[in-house]
Amino acid sequence: MEFRTDTLLGAPYEAAELPLTADAEGPVSATLVRRLVPGSRRAVLYVHGYVDYFFQTHLADHFAELGYSFYALDLRKYGRSLRPHQSPNFITDLAAYDEELDEAVRVIRTLDGHDRLLVNGHSTGGLITALWASRRAGRGLVDGLFLNSPFLSMPAAPAVRTLGAPLIDAVGRAAATRKLPSALNPHYVHSLHRDHRGSWEFDLTLKPAEGFPLYAGWLAAIQRGHRAVRAGLQVDCPVLLMASTASITTSRWDPRLHRSDAVLRADDIASLAPRLGRHVTTVRIPDGMHDLVLSGEAARARVFAELDRWLTAYLPQLPVEA
Repeated sequence: MEFRTDTLLGAPYEAAELPLTADAEGPVSATLVRRLVPGSRRAVLYVHGYVDYFFQTHLADHFAELGYSFYALDLRKYGRSLRPHQSPNFITDLAAYDEELDEAVRVIRTLDGHDRLLVNGHSTGGLITALWASRRAGRGLVDGLFLNSPFLSMPAAPAVRTLGAPLIDAVGRAAATRKLPSALNPHYVHSLHRDHRGSWEFDLTLKPAEGFPLYAGWLAAIQRGHRAVRAGLQVDCPVLLMASTASITTSRWDPRLHRSDAVLRADDIASLAPRLGRHVTTVRIPDGMHDLVLSGEAARARVFAELDRWLTAYLPQLPVEA
């Protein structure tokens, strides 16, 4: 494994390929991006959401200013890790991501010498890291977990989720690669990207507004993860969960897309927070978008202020003074 200057972001970001166990589609790898803070022994590991990859350099800036080396993991078949022979974002078991998460932690702690680690997961990355942290409880791998609008529940009424779950499970087992109708709202990406109605720059081939195909096996895996959350996880480190105060569902452009979660139901996220572990802090962000750190300036400032306050109050072993 060798870190080289990241081809998407350039210096000071470096990236290294993490070879993983091959699957039915062939060779598999993940990508670990890093921005080191010289002399730091504390780090944060960021994990992106669905149809996503790491590009939020202002998030890395914030952590670097606090003295944290910053790492981001582009999961297998996402972003920098997606290969031509692969089905984008496809997986049939969320536990398979343990392989790249474990390897990323090994690099951060053992090879790069950091002895304190905060894990930051967004949306699907929030679900994946929460499940992983629960399975790794008792090993001292994670000192804190920061979840940004984690995907803990389907954005549908409970009755719809209950009635549809058995069918999705059955199709996921019988035909994992069957493509299902996608409910991804293109207006969400349009509300973010500066070429449309947003302020941010990112690669629309890696994070397309229309998304990638929705596979039955992936959706079934997500449902199993949601059932595990509802049954209760055993995350043994302090958890900070943030979600917007409002959600919106719309098939056309609406200015409220800049002030609401347009992907998930924020109230559902907040209601499930106590199921994650024994020490969970929940913060709601007025005018927050789905990816809270891409919200408008005031909401974004609130996110970072609440994060800093939580670090100071609940993770004294991770001081915010550089």
